[in-house]
Amino acid sequence: MVLVIDVGNTNIVLGIYEGRKLLNFWRVKTDEGKTSDEYGMIISQLFTLQNFKFSDIEAVTISSVVPPIMYTLEHMTRKYIGKEPLIVGPGIKTGINIKYDNPKEVGADRIVNAVAAYELYGGPLIIVDFGTATTYCAVSKNGEYLGGAISPGVRISVDALFEKTAKLPRVELVKPGTVICKNTINSIQSGVIYGYVGQVDYIVKRMKKELGETNAKVIATGGLSKLIASESETIDEVNGLLTLEGLRIIYERNRE
Repeated sequence: MVLVIDVGNTNIVLGIYEGRKLLNFWRVKTDEGKTSDEYGMIISQLFTLQNFKFSDIEAVTISSVVPPIMYTLEHMTRKYIGKEPLIVGPGIKTGINIKYDNPKEVGADRIVNAVAAYELYGGPLIIVDFGTATTYCAVSKNGEYLGGAISPGVRISVDALFEKTAKLPRVELVKPGTVICKNTINSIQSGVIYGYVGQVDYIVKRMKKELGETNAKVIATGGLSKLIASESETIDEVNGLLTLEGLRIIYERNRE
């Protein structure tokens, strides 16, 4: 079995694969203050609930956009699982040719998503990842990572509205039935959610135009992908586990 770990700014997503089959996955809060022992205890408890053991794990693959937490997770992997983790970064085989000014600047999550999406859907394609930040990534028909765009995530927008205004409340991210709303909570939900849908559709359409590929497939992933995709005109498919799939594929390409 292979343990894959995707470290995001808000959550850490873990998955266990047996071959190409995802047996289970979990989300835990990203916390730079936790020690390797604390993460080891949390993962051990999650494993126990599903009848997994550390000794079942043959390999570990990690991608991260939070550098300060990496030493902790690497140490946890060595101490509790007894394996040296494969870290997604320079020198790792991905099968993706990165056409960025400085390839080292590209977040590991964006590369992992591109690997998975191209393997599963082919190219050309656009990947929209609704995380703490929302990333838009373009991949050519030949599997080249061409670049993209980054914007504040949906939750960041809601939090900023709450923190920077005196009277507006923090709201739940649910879709109101109309754009014209008659109370403050629904009005915020309308502005944030439908406004974000407009952003996604505009950026995707502009990227397709710049690619010269009107038939580019658009894949959405991340925690709020289903919410936004339900109103979007441009998103073709939602795959909430795209990053875990990418980590599995990268492990297979590097295991020798």
